[in-house]
Amino acid sequence: MASKVIPWYKRKHGSRVKTDYAYQHSKTVVTQHAERKSSSKSASQVQAQATEAMAEPAYTIPEFRQRAAEETEEYQRVSTNVGKGLAVIQEELSRMRITTKARVDSLNIQREVRDMMAKRPEYLDDIPKMPDFLVALRPHTVWEKTPVKLFCTVQGNPRPIVKWYKGGAPVDPLSAPGKYKIENKYGVHSLIISRCAVSDTAEYSAVATNQHGTATSKATVTVKRASGAGESCHLGLVPHLTEIHPSKLEVTLLDRFKVSFGVEGGSISLVCSMVVIPDLPNVPPIAQWYRDDKLLKAGKLAEMSVGGGAARLTLPHLAKDDEGLYTLRIFTKDGTAEHSAYLFVSDAAPSAAGAPGAPMSVKAYDINSDYVLVAWKPPNTVNEAAISGYFVDRCEAGSDTWVQCNDAPVKVCKYPVHGLKVGRSYHFRVRAVNSAGISRPSRKSDKVTALDDAESQRLQGTDEGVPSAPGQVIATRNTKSSVFVQWDAPKSPKNLMGYYIDGRVVGAKEWFPCNHKPFKHTRFVVHGLIPGETYAFRVQAVNVFGLSEESQESSPIAVEPALGKGVEYATPSAPFGITMLSCDGASITLAWKSPKHCGGSKVNAYYVDKRNADSLVWKEVNQSAITERTCTVENLTEGTFYEFKVQAGNMAGVGVPSAPSAPMKCEAWTMDEPGPAYDLSFSEVRGHSLVVLWKAPVYTGASAVTGYFVEMAKKGSSEFVTLNEEAVSHRYLQATGLEEGATYVFKVRAVNASGVGKASQLSEPVCAKALPGTKEILASVDEETGDIFLSLEACEICETSKFVWSKNYKPIGDCPRVSVSTKGRTSRLTFTSPDKDDLGRYSVVVTDTDGVSGSHTLTEDALNTMLELSYAIRHPVVPLKHGLNYEILEKGHVRFWLQAVKLSPSVSYRFIVNDKEVTSGEGHKISHDVATGVIQMTVDHFTRANEGTYTVQIHDGKAKTQSSLVLVGDVFKAALKEAEFQRKEHIRKQGPHFSEYLYFTVTEDCTVMLACKVANVKKETTFHWYKEDDEIVPETPPNVMSGACALPIPLFSRKDHGVYKAVLGDDRGKDTSVFDISGQVFDDIINAIAHIAGASASDLVLQCTPEGIRLQCYMSYYTEEMKTVWKHKESKIASSEKMRIGGTAEMAWMQICDPSDKEKGHYSIEISDGVKTHTRTFDLSGQAYTDAYEEYLRLKAAAFAEKNRGRVVGGLPDVVTIMEQKSLSLTCTVWGEPTPEVTWFKNEQEVASTEHTKVTFDGGKFASLVINQVTPDDSGKYSINVRNKYGGEFVEITVSVYRHGEKIPEPKLGQPKTPAATPAATPAATPVPRSPAPPSKTPTPTPSKSHTPAPSVKSPGSTPASTPVPKSPTPVPKSPTPTPKSPTPTPSRGVKSPTPPRFMKSPTPPRK
Repeated sequence: MASKVIPWYKRKHGSRVKTDYAYQHSKTVVTQHAERKSSSKSASQVQAQATEAMAEPAYTIPEFRQRAAEETEEYQRVSTNVGKGLAVIQEELSRMRITTKARVDSLNIQREVRDMMAKRPEYLDDIPKMPDFLVALRPHTVWEKTPVKLFCTVQGNPRPIVKWYKGGAPVDPLSAPGKYKIENKYGVHSLIISRCAVSDTAEYSAVATNQHGTATSKATVTVKRASGAGESCHLGLVPHLTEIHPSKLEVTLLDRFKVSFGVEGGSISLVCSMVVIPDLPNVPPIAQWYRDDKLLKAGKLAEMSVGGGAARLTLPHLAKDDEGLYTLRIFTKDGTAEHSAYLFVSDAAPSAAGAPGAPMSVKAYDINSDYVLVAWKPPNTVNEAAISGYFVDRCEAGSDTWVQCNDAPVKVCKYPVHGLKVGRSYHFRVRAVNSAGISRPSRKSDKVTALDDAESQRLQGTDEGVPSAPGQVIATRNTKSSVFVQWDAPKSPKNLMGYYIDGRVVGAKEWFPCNHKPFKHTRFVVHGLIPGETYAFRVQAVNVFGLSEESQESSPIAVEPALGKGVEYATPSAPFGITMLSCDGASITLAWKSPKHCGGSKVNAYYVDKRNADSLVWKEVNQSAITERTCTVENLTEGTFYEFKVQAGNMAGVGVPSAPSAPMKCEAWTMDEPGPAYDLSFSEVRGHSLVVLWKAPVYTGASAVTGYFVEMAKKGSSEFVTLNEEAVSHRYLQATGLEEGATYVFKVRAVNASGVGKASQLSEPVCAKALPGTKEILASVDEETGDIFLSLEACEICETSKFVWSKNYKPIGDCPRVSVSTKGRTSRLTFTSPDKDDLGRYSVVVTDTDGVSGSHTLTEDALNTMLELSYAIRHPVVPLKHGLNYEILEKGHVRFWLQAVKLSPSVSYRFIVNDKEVTSGEGHKISHDVATGVIQMTVDHFTRANEGTYTVQIHDGKAKTQSSLVLVGDVFKAALKEAEFQRKEHIRKQGPHFSEYLYFTVTEDCTVMLACKVANVKKETTFHWYKEDDEIVPETPPNVMSGACALPIPLFSRKDHGVYKAVLGDDRGKDTSVFDISGQVFDDIINAIAHIAGASASDLVLQCTPEGIRLQCYMSYYTEEMKTVWKHKESKIASSEKMRIGGTAEMAWMQICDPSDKEKGHYSIEISDGVKTHTRTFDLSGQAYTDAYEEYLRLKAAAFAEKNRGRVVGGLPDVVTIMEQKSLSLTCTVWGEPTPEVTWFKNEQEVASTEHTKVTFDGGKFASLVINQVTPDDSGKYSINVRNKYGGEFVEITVSVYRHGEKIPEPKLGQPKTPAATPAATPAATPVPRSPAPPSKTPTPTPSKSHTPAPSVKSPGSTPASTPVPKSPTPVPKSPTPTPKSPTPTPSRGVKSPTPPRFMKSPTPPRK
């Protein structure tokens, strides 16, 4: 195509206009913002530009340049365009003139102000003033080895001197050259720390001083250290690089996981979205997850995934071991991209109320083949009872069966587990115990194999005891919901495991845990706090022995951002959402949404600019600020498209402008339907509901708006659902049935008679989730004033926040029916004269928060209830805890009293008795106690004249009440009788008396003690015991000065029936206590004995005797009065010849005489104490019965042989001393069946009967040896052997012969000295005889504490070939035949002949 030739005039003018227009546009863009604040162009420059632009239209075309018709038409079209451009320039020039004039006036005013301000110091210099900080120090948090600068501005007259302090100590720059630098320039004082170290963390202060006073400003400097540089705080905890993974991917982290909160037993996912370039599905970036600087491995407890533009860590089974700082490290082309955030895991609901939390970090140390040392960390206890110990459980790998390792709780956090099997693998877990119950089990330990390993990890540390308390705790601001806490380490760490941090709201008593796993460092960030609330913190140290004492509390600190706090403000962010509400062809009404960030102060101004859609020049719409978020832009050209932008301003200045709106055509709206509603907002956002609010459309259409429809859709969806079937007339709607955590958008359509109008602009997305700590509006009555009020405690607030109350979502403003008051985080709406006109829905919104709001519907029923309560408060009655009552005091005094809930010091009252007022005086004492609310009157002499009606009238401020008591008839008689009794008791107690009358107790050895307590005694006071009026003298005399006396009754039985009496007396009088042991009292004592004896009862023991088989049950004491039942095969056994039942003081027994197979079976004894039955059993069947029966037959045969064997019954001495030439007769009685043979021996040689030595045996009963005319040769050892087929006995006698005149020899063998045997009536000397003892049957075995009884059978597994040995520590006696107790002992030197091989004379088994 041929190019078209442009005429030179078109080129010139077009170029010139275009150039001027572009130039003017650029200058306008550059200077637009400055025109509202300051102008950088001088008036002369603006005038020169305007003159140059206006000179163009004066040009005229010469005649010789006349053009053709086509050229003339083209020229006119170009001239028209140039004219339009000049019109724009003229309009801009006019605006510049106005602006220039305003600027010149402003400069003149500023010049005048500067001149006046220059003179101001001359006047101020003469005014004395104490120091004052205009700009105070502010806290800083910096990294180690970086500089920090603290600065402040101070004023005062004369000029103050500023000194710097660190932790109260002066800062001396010379002490560390190059470390500190102190400057003072232009009134700004600064302290510069060049290279910060962790030790520089402290509170710094600047102290300004002049002769009029001192001022101080303080701030905290916190120095953080990275983990690679030694000790670290978790704010800067950066995991060590395990290894470098080269990558060619560029990774940018987007949405990052925040500080998270989980619950033990639940699950949580940490997700970080990212952009990967290039995004290759098969080559995802390398990601590593760390917890507290330790690399995590993927497994059942930690699931990791990378892909789809996100890195995810899922913890499916949360435990407190999972708490810590989590770091995601992704390897990129330039190195690594990292992000960290803390995860808090709180205790799950305890198994029992008040039970402790689960222990954590269970590990095995000192692994050996037979034992493992298990150690763990204790849980934090804040409001729970102290931990009393721990239980350790083990489980073999692959099994789900847990076995408790220790029977009693272990008090330290380590325990050696024994009894492991070599080569087996085990898991361990721990449970904590306190007075309320047992905690949930901890997470099980890693698998441990029981093998000897010289390289196994050992648990070090020998220091015992808990660590000392941590030092000073300092809390500083961090964010609007977190606080930075740091503290000094304990002086005695003792193998420290970490720290627990607790916090509480200032004014509250209960502490809450800030972490649930011991934290190793001395700095911690506490998250999840309520903005605006004030907290205090404390710290405890932890080791294996438990928790230390709490540290001292930190200073209270309000939760606010570290920066700002009303001092440093920023300009607001840009408004957004510009929409057209109406257009009439010459003007457009706009609306927009508030900035998302106000910059720390309230937005109080908006500025609107406009421009033609095909133009680049912006023009101001308003010179003065607009306070509302709507604006009508006038003087527009119909049919033209316009764009608009808005800027917001606050006290810090004007913020950035919004993005230009979409082009809006200035075309008059003529539709009959209404225009769009606007300014959609939300209130009372909860998990399943929220309230949508909007403003009415500006354009109403052909008729008035009659209602609204609200539509809703999930974010990202285009399917909108209408929430209301019928149009609502008000401008709010509550959306219910929402999915918690889901995000929704809304739009509103207005309705009039013509139909449904245009939809509003889409609302901002809103998440259906309540703010943490959200509270609802409370409707109540003031307890002091009786005012009815609504109140809301905000869960979040800042200094610029305000509470805006509405009724039916219309702001209340200044209304005489209500008054609004705010204190701290609570706002109260009080009704002045509440009635039905006040019914409705009330709501409140807290500004400058993340949507804190609430609502409450005041119903008629609720209002009536509160009106009744209000009336009761405003017309009060003194509330009483207890009405008028009486009680009898000692001495017989009667106290009439009542108790009010609360009394003031100004209370007044009076007592009225039988219509007559009683005052305090003789016989009456009237008083009250404000603290307890008790009003009382004491009557000293209570007689029949005191019968009647008693009344108390009380006046306390506005409140009053009265209470009466009618004391007549039987009630009065009972009171009078009790008063007389107490009077007598008082008289009794003037002398020695019983403070507690006789009662009984039973000791552990079943001794019954009659005890009493005495009072008002002295040394001369006597005490006597009586039974049935017969005095009892105990072995230990009563000691009345001890205050208690007791009479022991051992071996209690029915013989102890009777009336016992204790008498106490001295010269002041006497007192008597009587105790009747009979009837129910006797039964109670027997039951108390049975309770102790039954608990001590041993298992049934089998014992064989010559008469049969005996079952015995040993106990601390037994008496036949105890309720004891023997059973055979569940059938009760009655005592008979076949089944004998009896007992001794130490045991109960049941003997089966002449047993047979019928007596086989299960035997039991039941001992009842009236409440509980103690049962012991024995199975007499099978081998047990066979062994017992054989033993019985053997003992029976042995007893028969013992009974019939040959023996010396009596008559022989041990030693005989005789003078020579005398006759000696040794005579004894023998017995045996059949008749035994008798043989005499001398010095072990048989003695034959001769004239000198005569041996006789008469009637098979009397054996004698007579020696005639003894000589010294007859001295020696004589013996007699008596024997039959069942056995025999061998008895020795020592004979000593001395000559006449010699000294009688001393007796031997322990016998008393005896004179020489001299003949009396016969020539033979008669020795000292033994006491005769006839033969007797085998005695019934009786247990004796003086010797060890024979072994007994306890279980049926004994061997019949030997004597059964019991399973007890009692040693087997050396001799199976203990010496029976007899008043006449058998000869001590008698030796039995050989007897049948094995038998026992005493079958009594040993006691357990």
